Amino acid sequence: MDEHARQRYARHIQLPELGEAGQQTLLDSHALIVGLGGLGSPVAMYLAAAGLGRLTLVDFDQVDLSNLQRQIIHTERDVGRLKVESAAGHIAALNPAVRVATVPTVLAGDELAQAVATADVVVDCTDNFTTRFELNRACWASGTPLVMGAAVRYEGQVSVFDPRQESSPCYQCLYKPGGEEGEACSQVGILAPAVGIIGSIQATETLKLLAGFPSLVGRLLLMDARAMEWRVVRLRRDPACPVCAGR
Repeated sequence: MDEHARQRYARHIQLPELGEAGQQTLLDSHALIVGLGGLGSPVAMYLAAAGLGRLTLVDFDQVDLSNLQRQIIHTERDVGRLKVESAAGHIAALNPAVRVATVPTVLAGDELAQAVATADVVVDCTDNFTTRFELNRACWASGTPLVMGAAVRYEGQVSVFDPRQESSPCYQCLYKPGGEEGEACSQVGILAPAVGIIGSIQATETLKLLAGFPSLVGRLLLMDARAMEWRVVRLRRDPACPVCAGR
């Protein structure tokens, strides 16, 4: 780490639990961020600002004017651009030392498995259950920790699923395929800062995982922003789960 980096990340280095060694770990790490919308925006910005050395951004969508109410990594000048290109440009301006790869398609099958396996952590910022289940299976197959976040209306939730921990449940222990229809914010709306709060927690959990701190594994953090109340639900591994049981 050179003197420029020491100055840039000085407030991290001053944290005794992190220090220069922990910051170097972040600089050497690689996160796969799937979804560059309301959740992915603060995740990508905070991880880049914090000095996470390599980011792979995955999103097939283009920036729409209606996105700008909450997707803070994009601007009006980006309307019509691919979200991964817009996000990469803003990350470069924020921290040019971060290496950014962009994937402007839907990852599936072997491509998804390879992308997950090459990352140190996967951050799920998507908005559909099909992708979430696929990411969960790929993470469990490769032993890669998964940081999940979701938000709609005034509510949000965050958890961490870590195949490296024997007692960790997986996403499918919490939700079953076909058992959750879900609602898109395009249908029911969302309070703009709600995704910012959840995305910021996802970024925090990502940094904690990489630095070796205790994380939200085994806990689901639930937010009600309208009442500004929080609940924690304990999660256990489903012994009949087809993804993680017996591993």
